[in-house]
Amino acid sequence: MFQKNSMNSKLTTTDHSRDAAGLQYVYPVLSRRAGGLSVGINFNTNNACNWRCIYCQVPGLVRGSAPELDLALLEEELRVFLQDVLQGDFYERFQVPGELRQIRDIAISGNGEPTSSRQFSPAVDLIGRVMQEVLGQDACPFVLISNGSLMHRPEVQEGLQQLQGHGGQVWFKIDSATPEGRRLVNHAAISRQNVVDNLLLSAKLCPTWLQTCLIDLDDRDFMIRERRAYLQLLSEILEKTTLQGVLLYTLARPSQQPEAERLVKVPPEELHDFARQIRALDIPVQVSL
Repeated sequence: MFQKNSMNSKLTTTDHSRDAAGLQYVYPVLSRRAGGLSVGINFNTNNACNWRCIYCQVPGLVRGSAPELDLALLEEELRVFLQDVLQGDFYERFQVPGELRQIRDIAISGNGEPTSSRQFSPAVDLIGRVMQEVLGQDACPFVLISNGSLMHRPEVQEGLQQLQGHGGQVWFKIDSATPEGRRLVNHAAISRQNVVDNLLLSAKLCPTWLQTCLIDLDDRDFMIRERRAYLQLLSEILEKTTLQGVLLYTLARPSQQPEAERLVKVPPEELHDFARQIRALDIPVQVSL
């Protein structure tokens, strides 16, 4: 089942190729954030997403929803992959350094918005069951990485309840707190109120983190205004719900979008300074450089 192509057999934190293991749905990632192996699950094998973030690393990104999932194949791939990691020579084949040889999480992420799948809820339950059966009491964190725009759908809320039942958590993307910023950074027309409502729904149904990509553009003043608006929005949200914290990061891999040349990686000192401003609101922040 697994490809052992020596030309593409080394995992690195700067290459998150979805076909690294030669599978349709399951892919390995060396995560700088997690400090080890993250097992990715890609529902959007058609490279379709309802947003188009200007820093997105997915080549050939198109607007749309996830295709129909082959749940039997997803289960087979995940079971065999986890067994290969636990009992096979996976780490040797992919030249993973010794200190990173641990499964840190299983993350539903991939090449688009995973909650756009009409089979989202049964797929979440399937992954949770396989994790428990294969990993047992040593099961790692179970994560959904989402732009949060479809949380209002009943089938997505059902999936979040499944995720919570399997001990999972949501990483809810907020890169911008203004309509102008969301149109520019995410190419999304979602309103401020809808963002807040969807986030409150997520936090009610499942432990939820905010995930924010901090970037600089050629219009520096615009980004400064955006960060002020973000802090104001976050302050308002924290008056209404409890969040697990904020996951703050910046560019790590080249964007595959037309705006790539406009993007600038935020320096570490600036990232940490913004993290301090967020922590002043009495919420934990994890910074990934």
